[in-house]
Amino acid sequence: GTTGPGPAEIRCPPPTALEILRCRTTHSPRRAQQAIACRITKDVRFSDQLDVACKWSQPLPCTLVEMMFSRWGWNKETNRKFYTDIKIETIADSISLPEGPLWDEKSNSLLFTDIINNKVLKWNEKEGVSDYIYPSGNTGYAPNSGEALVGANALNFDSNGNLILCQMGDRRVSIIKNSSTTNPVFETLVDNYQGKRLNSPNDIIISKDGFYYFSDPAFGFLNLETFQLVDSDLRELDFHGIYKFNPVDKSLSLVTKEISVPNGLALSNDEKHLYIKKMGVFDESPKVLKLNLDNNEIQTLFDGKKISEEYGGDFDGIKVHSSGNIFFSGGGGILIVNPLGELMARIDFGNATNLTFDDDEKYLYVTGHLDNPKVYRLKLKS
Repeated sequence: GTTGPGPAEIRCPPPTALEILRCRTTHSPRRAQQAIACRITKDVRFSDQLDVACKWSQPLPCTLVEMMFSRWGWNKETNRKFYTDIKIETIADSISLPEGPLWDEKSNSLLFTDIINNKVLKWNEKEGVSDYIYPSGNTGYAPNSGEALVGANALNFDSNGNLILCQMGDRRVSIIKNSSTTNPVFETLVDNYQGKRLNSPNDIIISKDGFYYFSDPAFGFLNLETFQLVDSDLRELDFHGIYKFNPVDKSLSLVTKEISVPNGLALSNDEKHLYIKKMGVFDESPKVLKLNLDNNEIQTLFDGKKISEEYGGDFDGIKVHSSGNIFFSGGGGILIVNPLGELMARIDFGNATNLTFDDDEKYLYVTGHLDNPKVYRLKLKS
């Protein structure tokens, strides 16, 4: 089995001299798991099998990756923790506005969108990047502002493996067979709420019991030069909604319209709570919100104002790892918080829009932003 120091409070030096990292380590010798808190010094050696969870005493992030996914060691000269086996790969470049990453287990490929160029693209190790579906989100189905954000945004799969798209220009959620085409025939799932056309569906997730949750901010009416919403008579809803759609009976219900700019969505692993990324594009107050699906009570899980001021970037996509930890774009990269909302790490990808895991959570895939038009992947510890 593994051995380690005796119980004591852990205090680890941070990546910078100003940050204090408080850690909790868990040894897993053989089949037994024993939680051990220990003071980490430069003489301590740890097994590669250690799972390490970090908790910051201040809301300041790590610079590379949450330690539970990486091996780590100690540099005696600098007296700092260092990380090994960390390699951020660029798998796609020159994508005008990459978004909507979705792992396709069937083809062992990553699907993602280019919102500005109105495409769904595909990447895999064998073929690289290729066009997959064009046009993706602006086909002339609905009147729109004609601004840049009119392509498809989020992607997902239904229970039969068909591709679901949030089409910003067509202002609907649609579905199509998961295959490459330049002549797509989309089937509309939902395009209105109580007879009023949707704004521009943004993100969509599916619960275990088959319901679709999607966000509908008005980013299809966003001027990219001023980052202000265009005043248009074409917009029929005067709020940014989050909806629940039943694909069986086609019913649509409003979950909430109380969030000013909702974007990314994710369900907690027990599916009792809906995590919502509230952007700060208009009020400089980005947050991760937690909505109780039993009573619709909303509380702030993580306030991103301070970290956004320090590192830039806004809050966009969000995913929940099987560990329960929550990964989301923000702070000039990807941030990771635990279910209590405590900041665990920051991964410096540069400004990012969204992220996803492959089915085995072997890799983390990240889409960049307008100023970082790339797609990345990072191998996680198995």
